[in-house]
Amino acid sequence: MSSLIIKVGDLPEELPAIQAIRRVVFQEGQGVESTLDFDGKDVTCTQLIAYLDEQPVGTARIRYLDGETAKIERLAVLSKVRGLGIGKQIMEKALLIIASQNIPEVVIHAQEHIVGLYQQLGFKEESEVFEEAGIRHVKMRKILNASRTR
Repeated sequence: MSSLIIKVGDLPEELPAIQAIRRVVFQEGQGVESTLDFDGKDVTCTQLIAYLDEQPVGTARIRYLDGETAKIERLAVLSKVRGLGIGKQIMEKALLIIASQNIPEVVIHAQEHIVGLYQQLGFKEESEVFEEAGIRHVKMRKILNASRTR
């Protein structure tokens, strides 16, 4: 039986593994420029890393925009383990972490082809399709704590 562990990454020790996953998924797989992916914000974000049988296979980062809003970015899962629900579990972990910080809302720029995943997690579309890094995206939002929203 495979064991999946999703945790907050220990930086700087786990940053190379996180960046390696993103390099494979975004730069090699989707043609994203490295300067767009590695934007200098990684060290100020909360980084999540997923290990399947002790091998790093997925990642995402949480960036706090202000005291009201967090943005989940750079969700990436290696192609060899896609379809196992790892991306969804990374997102669920990120949402728990954000909720524990009493941040009432989360935004994402979802790649158009995986909007359905985010809809399953309660995100609602709030923009038309736009291009970011040459890839079609939709801005989505989820309210975590309605009593704290503006």
